[in-house]
Amino acid sequence: MSTKRASRPRRFRKPKVCQFCTGELEITDYRNREMLMRFLSETGKILPRRRTGVCAKHQRRLAQMIKRARILAIVPFTEKLVRK
Repeated sequence: MSTKRASRPRRFRKPKVCQFCTGELEITDYRNREMLMRFLSETGKILPRRRTGVCAKHQRRLAQMIKRARILAIVPFTEKLVRK
């Protein structure tokens, strides 16, 4: 006997468009702290493409800019984990 599993409704995600390709944001400089902090997690890790919607080209440039900013102490390497 074959039994069928109850299927959950699939959750369709809207495809994310790269904010840099559309001209909404620009990777101008590694000194723009506010822009770089948008792409870091609470613990200071670089967020993945699937979460931010950035294309591969701009993800590589963004990672390079974040790493430069970390070396110059503009952006912290890690944030203290705040536990509730």
